[in-house]
Amino acid sequence: MSLTRADIGVWLINLARDTARHEKMEAQLRALVLDWRLFPAVDGKARQAELVLRADPAAYERNMGSPLLPGKLGVYASHLEVWDEFLASPHKVALVLEDDVVFHDNFLEAVDLALAHADEWDLVRFNCIRAKLPVTQARYGRYRLNAYVGPFTGNACYLIHRDVAARLLPGLWPQTRALDHELNRFFCHEYRQFGLEPWASHPDDGGESTITGPGFALVRKFPWYLRLPHYRLKTANYFRRAWWLFRNGLLPRGRS
Repeated sequence: MSLTRADIGVWLINLARDTARHEKMEAQLRALVLDWRLFPAVDGKARQAELVLRADPAAYERNMGSPLLPGKLGVYASHLEVWDEFLASPHKVALVLEDDVVFHDNFLEAVDLALAHADEWDLVRFNCIRAKLPVTQARYGRYRLNAYVGPFTGNACYLIHRDVAARLLPGLWPQTRALDHELNRFFCHEYRQFGLEPWASHPDDGGESTITGPGFALVRKFPWYLRLPHYRLKTANYFRRAWWLFRNGLLPRGRS
């Protein structure tokens, strides 16, 4: 299956009060000549009482080793509500953007390449926070389509297929993890989550995250002994990812 930019819808997630980020993203998207729509990000603090009813804070703390911040509630809900809008649209694929993305000169080239090979992935990211132990699934010239045995985190810029979003959405509630950690459990959700390298963008919040605060000031990890369940799950997930890739014939095909 080969797709083009005509097949995608582009959503930009942006908090209404973050006007500087909006303006910066608008200028970049205008330069790329991409049609896009603004999605007003969910304000986790303002909607905390509502959103916490769709979460399991105890499970989150056990899985993540840290408290469930309002910002984590907001970003999780924002992405899934974008998926709802996507499914109500006629588009075959969604390009979902957070408002701290910096596009590289090869961004459109990478997007076009991913669309030309759309049957080879279910969700593909164009940047990351972490991407450990890559296993190459395909090579397109200088690009590599990689699966990851290790943690693969960051939701700032990705493509997702319509049928994949529809299938995943019901199983993503209640929230028990940060969204990127939940999506990295592809062994539970049964889908192919890959990254296209070299990366065609990168996230840059300037140290002023609306999720974790300036300089991660809101982040508070539990003492190490209370994080033991998190460490156990984190270690086990390496084996679960590797086994799923092997079972689906994806591990032997590439070289890490």
